[in-house]
Amino acid sequence: MSTGVKSPGHNRPPQVEESYWAALLREGEYARASHPEADHSTPLASSALAETATPPDSIPIVDETSRDWQEIEQIMSQDEILELKVIGYNRGGLLVEWRSLRGFVPASQLVAFSADHREDVRRSALMERLGSSLELRVIELDKDKNRLIFSERAARVKSGTRSEILHRLNPGDRSSGFITNLCDFGAFVDLGGVEGLIHISELSWGRVGHPADLLQRGQQVQVYVLEVDSDNARIALSLKRLHPDPWATVAERYQVGETVTGTITNVVDFGAFACIEEGLEGLIHFSELAEGHFLHPRNVVAEGDTVQARILSIDGKARRLGLSLRLK
Repeated sequence: MSTGVKSPGHNRPPQVEESYWAALLREGEYARASHPEADHSTPLASSALAETATPPDSIPIVDETSRDWQEIEQIMSQDEILELKVIGYNRGGLLVEWRSLRGFVPASQLVAFSADHREDVRRSALMERLGSSLELRVIELDKDKNRLIFSERAARVKSGTRSEILHRLNPGDRSSGFITNLCDFGAFVDLGGVEGLIHISELSWGRVGHPADLLQRGQQVQVYVLEVDSDNARIALSLKRLHPDPWATVAERYQVGETVTGTITNVVDFGAFACIEEGLEGLIHFSELAEGHFLHPRNVVAEGDTVQARILSIDGKARRLGLSLRLK
């Protein structure tokens, strides 16, 4: 087991400047308080494998010593495990140091880390790890962007497992895994040593307010593989692609003038949306909510109401469905 840790030399627990973590905390850092299952952890990927931003040049993140970068690249290619000491923390994860290089361990990549949504609890749990040693694997490395990402989860799997999974999976494949993290922008799935991301837009054909509305940490799921980036160890996944797109056949299954049962999902100034089947929502325009005058659509309907609606128009290509509560 390789080691190489330098003492941070601080008199008090180091709390890294917020600007230092700007790139790593850019998306999905805050989970909604109404979703206790949601984790605030730093994303490793977002929106179909988008790159994270480069940390500000003014912050001394990594001493780009060619020898250290070459050796850490070799360690990553050989899938070795490092034992590194935690020298700092932020609300998104932990800071570790290997020789002249500093790296980041996202909270989502920590083993047995609290999923409590309260920031004070999370910060306390992260602070308690200061000075401790973690067994880690490098899961992302970019010398040009001064980015070095480690994972405690990845260190728990057999050497070569991650590489085998990344080279085995192909777009269009189906796989299974466990939900490890829920963020505002999606859900992370452990596929047996490599985590893939289900972006929120790929969770359902219908509207999704937050991933925690549909999923829970630890839940086993079947997923569809959208894209595999083996060089960066990133996998884009989908749940909705396991099922047919309901809009593709909507004109064959429904007719204009037909009366359907729906559930109000959202009320806005110009009307309300009603779901008539999973993934299929229609708009009830303000003028089609009721006879007579009323101040706002909320005076007529509320989220969760079950309604009988008449279909006014169907446009599967534009994914639009016009509904009316005025049945006559």
